[in-house]
Amino acid sequence: MKAEETVDYHIKSGWHALSRMYNAYAGQYDMTMAIGYVLLNIDKNGTPATKIAPALGLEPRSLTRMLKSLEEKGWIRRETNETDKRVVNVHLTEEGKRKRERARQGVIEFNTVVQQQISAEQLAVFFEVMRAISRVVEQATSTSFSGSDQPQPDEVFLP
Repeated sequence: MKAEETVDYHIKSGWHALSRMYNAYAGQYDMTMAIGYVLLNIDKNGTPATKIAPALGLEPRSLTRMLKSLEEKGWIRRETNETDKRVVNVHLTEEGKRKRERARQGVIEFNTVVQQQISAEQLAVFFEVMRAISRVVEQATSTSFSGSDQPQPDEVFLP
């Protein structure tokens, strides 16, 4: 099987193209795509730091470094929760809100262009297929792929 014939090749190459595009956009505003996603996932009333990493698929250590950098830049502030001192909420500063708006505009612009060039029906099928692939991935990660427990293709790839 050639790489171009595999599902993961197309997902990975598409993600890399998106990543390059968003990083080029974000770079104009002293950000990265990852920083933009973090800023987009901080609520108006603050977000517990422990909820950001899982929402974005980030390693906690990476998020910790990123939050430290954002705090040093003055884009966020961290506040300990008054009722539960173990919880640290992340809040956007005014500059952080401006940066989040830039990130938001980049996402909106890209999605507008996609919606202009790809029909609503095609996008609906794409979203359905991506949800099915996510279910397959969840199933595959809960299944052992070693020895006699290896699932057959029809067991793994059927939604």
